[in-house]
Amino acid sequence: MTTMRRLIIDGHNVLRGAGRYSDAVARDIDSAREMLIADLGARVADGTDVTLVFDGAGNPASDGSPTVVGGVTVIFSPSGVEADAVIEALAREARSAGVQTEVVTSDAETRWASLGGCVTVRRASTFALEIAGDERDWRAAAGRGTPRGPLEDRLDTETRDRLDRMSRRRP
Repeated sequence: MTTMRRLIIDGHNVLRGAGRYSDAVARDIDSAREMLIADLGARVADGTDVTLVFDGAGNPASDGSPTVVGGVTVIFSPSGVEADAVIEALAREARSAGVQTEVVTSDAETRWASLGGCVTVRRASTFALEIAGDERDWRAAAGRGTPRGPLEDRLDTETRDRLDRMSRRRP
């Protein structure tokens, strides 16, 4: 039996805690979100179930419904509910189901609330450094004749349209 691996990420923590995304966040938060989703494609490709949670608490239109973009499940927390609460609930569900899960967040309370059993935690800044390392590895491989572009350039039209619709629903 194969053990499922799950990754639950506080998206805004990663975006705001990593130099890699700081320019994109300053220009346009939706572009920064797209960049992060594209970067997570490698995790999806290796069989990891990736859930990216953003804070939608201040958006009255946010209902917390998940959307799958490029294989990544994207959730904006429901109006009035912080992303941390969604992450903690997902971690509890994973622990109850015995699913090997890693939670990525900078929030100490969320790390402590999530940790236990089959759920491990990691700081967003550490995870962002790993993503940067993945890109360096990818660029080195591309230099050896493996032609590939960023995932965002390789998304099919349907996925790109869904991502565009998702970004227009959010503040």
